Amino acid sequence: MSIIQLYPILLERRIVEPIWGGQRLAKWLDLPEPQPTQLGETWQVFDTNIILNGVLAGQTLAQVTKQFGADFIGTRTVARYGIDFPLLAKFIDANDKLSIQVHPDDTYAHTYEAHTSFHGKTEAWYILEATSDANVTYGLERPSNRAEFTEAVEAGKLEPLLNHTSVRTGDVIFVPAKTLHAINEGIILFEIQQKSDLTYRVYDYGRLDAKTGQPRELHLEKALEVADFAPPPHAKIAPLPLDTDNSQILLIACSLFALERLTLLDQRVMSTNPGTFEILTVIEGSCTITSSVDAVELRRGDSTVLPATLGGYILHSTHADTPLQILRVYVPDLEKDFLQPMRAQNLDEKRIAATVIHNL
Repeated sequence: MSIIQLYPILLERRIVEPIWGGQRLAKWLDLPEPQPTQLGETWQVFDTNIILNGVLAGQTLAQVTKQFGADFIGTRTVARYGIDFPLLAKFIDANDKLSIQVHPDDTYAHTYEAHTSFHGKTEAWYILEATSDANVTYGLERPSNRAEFTEAVEAGKLEPLLNHTSVRTGDVIFVPAKTLHAINEGIILFEIQQKSDLTYRVYDYGRLDAKTGQPRELHLEKALEVADFAPPPHAKIAPLPLDTDNSQILLIACSLFALERLTLLDQRVMSTNPGTFEILTVIEGSCTITSSVDAVELRRGDSTVLPATLGGYILHSTHADTPLQILRVYVPDLEKDFLQPMRAQNLDEKRIAATVIHNL
């Protein structure tokens, strides 16, 4: 009986065509024509995505997770989530406003949406491109309550209650579950989130579903049950360098996921942690990722999943004129990975808390 050595996994991305999608993401990803005219999302890493490379090709990420357990997703991940690939990584192109929406937390999802097998949905956005006037809807402008909010929705006067935050390339936005929000037009971003597709639409600007000709379904009652009617404490996150030359920057960390940005001109030796898998996504340049088992090539917009037991690997930039930029995602141990070493460096607690959200 042969023993399979786990290796960097490449996945077939899933194309999503929402009503607010556009054509910029297809160009940004350099996808072959023709592509949908309303390409709004590509699900880069999701547990139903099909593996494209190696001996596991043809299986889904979920199947491989079930087969290899902690060897694939890590001991820390299994302790927290069980044998389940817990995250979803995607690109989003908002050619128009997304609906005003909210996502449940784990408690609500596991209690009232258990049939879906989804978790709650906390997410973070890294802004890749934004027009000069781009903004996101983020929480409420002032404290409100269920009755006032319901009245505003039914009267079509919700906008005055909402807070809008301007964004530009490189900004990081943290969106905890229960936060009312929307990505507005003119933005391309990378999103990392819990594995969930539970979205409760509150307001959708009266748009009609192209397939049915009817207004898209709203979920006001569920939204009212989960929404936080107080202004949220977090919006833009302050990135925190993890080294002296700013080549490794922590963009956001919470108990569910950590997101880093790596920048290099030549190569860098890295290693996975037995506690967690990694998702690497190239956002500029191109590279080869070489491990003791296999090597994969990535260009802008490509993602790979690194198994927890992969061990050492080398990132090698292959685009001579463009610095390599990679977004790195993993399931952290906040205390060991960040809080202890940062406090040992005598970093101010407020400065740490601006990037490491440890009271989620």
